[in-house]
Amino acid sequence: MSEPQIRAALDAHWQASAAGDLNAEHAIYDDNAICDYPQSGERIVGRSNLQALRGHHPGKPSGFHIRRISGQGNLWVTEYTIIYQGQPAFTVSIMEFRGDKVVHETQYFSDPFEAPGWRKQWVQQMP
Repeated sequence: MSEPQIRAALDAHWQASAAGDLNAEHAIYDDNAICDYPQSGERIVGRSNLQALRGHHPGKPSGFHIRRISGQGNLWVTEYTIIYQGQPAFTVSIMEFRGDKVVHETQYFSDPFEAPGWRKQWVQQMP
């Protein structure tokens, strides 16, 4: 699969995810895909389990914003924000492709936090 084709597949995946279209969202995954959540120590094995897990999430996302997608070859990273119950979750998805399907994804989630005042002289606020 060419890089422009992968990028188009990712765009379709994230659009479907934002729209809540579970079937279209999970079409990108191989039947035996693995999705890791390192922060909780969980591993979801298989597209059907991943789709079921996401379909049963009690706090359906009310917002979704892609910040950046970058990658090459079979490794692609998406930085995005999901709004759950009015709270942003800053998220990084690392996807590994084999052919035209994702065979492994690792997702990291983070809550926002206040920047400490001591470093104010060296930083700018992000847009």
